Amino acid sequence: MSQITKRALEQSLKNLLQQKPLSKITISDITEDCGINRMTFYYHFKDIYDLVEWSCLEDARRALEEKKTHDTWQQGLLQIFEAVRQNKPFILNVYHCVDREQVERYLRPPVDHLILGVIDEQSAAMTVRDEDKAFIAQVYGYIFIGIMLDWIRDGMAEEPEKIVDRLALLI
Repeated sequence: MSQITKRALEQSLKNLLQQKPLSKITISDITEDCGINRMTFYYHFKDIYDLVEWSCLEDARRALEEKKTHDTWQQGLLQIFEAVRQNKPFILNVYHCVDREQVERYLRPPVDHLILGVIDEQSAAMTVRDEDKAFIAQVYGYIFIGIMLDWIRDGMAEEPEKIVDRLALLI
């Protein structure tokens, strides 16, 4: 039941973001749209930004499902781009209402998860220290997230396939 309520709150937030900016949405707006009381909201989330973060992480988690191997990382990254594009009003609204660093914090866990999966797979037959794996993941993470944030800033105009193909060539 808890996940159903969280998803209902997420959908209400996304519906409201079609009508007005995040900064103008209240918890009362969300709970009224969702048909629940305020205390139910607070049972699941501490504030609207907590709901935003959970929603971003859930979208990314669903996009990445089992796409964190060397052979599938491109598909996983492409699916993150597609999930972002499918939620364009939500993402653009969040991007314009919170600072870039906060949006990066939303993107960091799924991107790190994707990259570390590939690094673990590729280094399985090698001796690589955990801190070296973390550093490699951090470098690639900055590249992937920076490119995604620039793409969001520019209105998501470029086709994600082209971006992912260029990244694959670079790597």
